[in-house]
Amino acid sequence: MGSLEAGPWIYAMVALSVLLDVFLPVLPSGVLVITAATAAAAGTGAAPGQVPHAVPDILALTLCAATASVLGDLVAYRLARRGGARLDRAIARSRRMSSAQERLGEALSRGGGALVVLARFAPAGRSIVSLGAGATHRRVREFLPWSALAGLSWAVYSVALGYLGAQWLGETWLATAVSVVALFGAGAGAGFLMRRRPA
Repeated sequence: MGSLEAGPWIYAMVALSVLLDVFLPVLPSGVLVITAATAAAAGTGAAPGQVPHAVPDILALTLCAATASVLGDLVAYRLARRGGARLDRAIARSRRMSSAQERLGEALSRGGGALVVLARFAPAGRSIVSLGAGATHRRVREFLPWSALAGLSWAVYSVALGYLGAQWLGETWLATAVSVVALFGAGAGAGFLMRRRPA
């Protein structure tokens, strides 16, 4: 990534990617977070006085990813809440969205938002949950705490994968590849659990 890992650029790229992937789930925000965390591991492994000046700070990277995740969720929630009849018709046409919306409503009304946290790891799960919460007019205080927990959990997990992968395997393509596979594995597991979760 070269100079893009320097200074505020990496944080801006991570924030923008994580913020937007609620609308464009194909964005590789998790891969970007892992890559930045792998670069951060280079700084902690360097000798005193030899730390590369351009490496990201691990705590700042985690907070940046978590904050952008919550903000993206809130934007999607607000847009869906104001979407009106047109959005309702679009959701009604999608069996997946309708089912997810119903299950989410029941989970939030019971005070259990584990589904929100689980969905953050599943492919497109974040989009379905954030839009579904807004479209069903769930109260923000029912949704926001779980969104915050989901964003922080996902950010900590993604950063830890990149950081620990680099610590164990070195700052190589192999460390990044193994970390990305672990991220996708968690996503596949979360998607499976969401499908198996009783309505």
